[in-house]
Amino acid sequence: MRSVRLTWSETEYAAVAAAAARTDMAVGAYAAATVLAVATGADPPAWSPLRELLAEVVRASGQTRRIGVNLNQAVAALHALGRPTYALEQYGRVAARAVDNLDETAEQIRRTLADRP
Repeated sequence: MRSVRLTWSETEYAAVAAAAARTDMAVGAYAAATVLAVATGADPPAWSPLRELLAEVVRASGQTRRIGVNLNQAVAALHALGRPTYALEQYGRVAARAVDNLDETAEQIRRTLADRP
């Protein structure tokens, strides 16, 4: 592996950073991918609705994982107390909303893929 150090003016860096942000990439990753694309005649990284959808799915996955931990703790309390706690009811509602959000995101992905040529 080799590395390259790039030096830009503030204006140049701002332009590259803005382009990287539009593609949801780190500045270094964007610069490397763009230089490689130009060198090989490929398309440089571009904004994609699928990237945005992927970010949503990753966020939803993290939220769902945290909800699962909370539900496990609430169920442990249920077993210890012999009755459902307020927390268990709340976590159940949050879990249902998270599933609804995941379903909505999946539908967005399906529509986006259906619209692609």
